[in-house]
Amino acid sequence: MSERYERGMDVRRAVLGDDHVDRAETCKTDLDQPFQTLITEAAWGTVWSSEGISARERSMLTLALLAALGNFEEIPMHIRATKRTGASKQDVLEAFQHVAIYAGVPRANQALKLAKQTYAEMEAE
Repeated sequence: MSERYERGMDVRRAVLGDDHVDRAETCKTDLDQPFQTLITEAAWGTVWSSEGISARERSMLTLALLAALGNFEEIPMHIRATKRTGASKQDVLEAFQHVAIYAGVPRANQALKLAKQTYAEMEAE
C-alpha cells in the first residue's frame, strides 16, 4: 500500500478507534476494496492528516457537514470519534446550531437527536 494509505489508516484508527476500523476491514469485499482504498487515502490520508486545522475542528466541521447534507447514518460514528478528537458536547451543539441556521432546523434537529442517543450509549458503556 502507498504511504498515503498507511498514513490514512493510522489517522483513521486514531480518530475512529481500532475496533471500528477492524470491523470495517473485516467486512471489505472485492467489490468495495477500491472504494475503501480511496477513502483511506483521500479522506484519512489527505484531509484528516492535514495539519491545517486541529482534529477537534475537523470533527466539528465533519459533523456539521454530515447534518447539513442529511447524511445522518455517519453521525453516530463521528460523535463517538469526538472522545478521540477533543470536540466537546458543547462544540457539537455549536456546530449543529450553525446547521440549523444555514441548512435548516429539521436537519439540525435530527442530528441532535442522534447525538443525544449516541452520547447516552457512550455513557452506558
